[in-house]
Amino acid sequence: MDQYSEPSPEQNQESTLFGFGIDQSSKAHLWEAAKWAKFLAIMGFIMCGLAVVFGIFMGTIYSSIMRNYDDYGGASVYADGMGVFMIILYVGIAVIYFFPCLFLLRFANHMKNALNTDDQVTLNTSFQNLKIMFRYVGIVTIIIISLYILFILYMLLIAVSM
Repeated sequence: MDQYSEPSPEQNQESTLFGFGIDQSSKAHLWEAAKWAKFLAIMGFIMCGLAVVFGIFMGTIYSSIMRNYDDYGGASVYADGMGVFMIILYVGIAVIYFFPCLFLLRFANHMKNALNTDDQVTLNTSFQNLKIMFRYVGIVTIIIISLYILFILYMLLIAVSM
């Protein structure tokens, strides 16, 4: 019998996914993965909120400290600019980190619902959200690595030109 042949009637009693049976052990693993995914997503949302608060706090603190040490009156524009830059940077990081957390939470909620109701469509939606999350994180990783490479090349160019 071929390993890719139709399942027997006894095997059809279990839920199937792409021809693979989801037995109780698989359900238990998926359930636990969904619980951890929900925990990580919620912690990620909390970290996003803290990054926004931290960015606003550090931006205003940096601006006020630089103004206090401004003896000649010219550094306040620089201080305000750096303060705004810090706020934008931290808020940007929080926005970028928000979306994988959102898709991870959607994965967890749909997976729990699919396992409770044995609904194939909900299971597919769950895995689709997981795929989107991994794709998003992969693209962001490629962008960050590219920026690192560009930065290193820029620094090498500066070092060579000196």
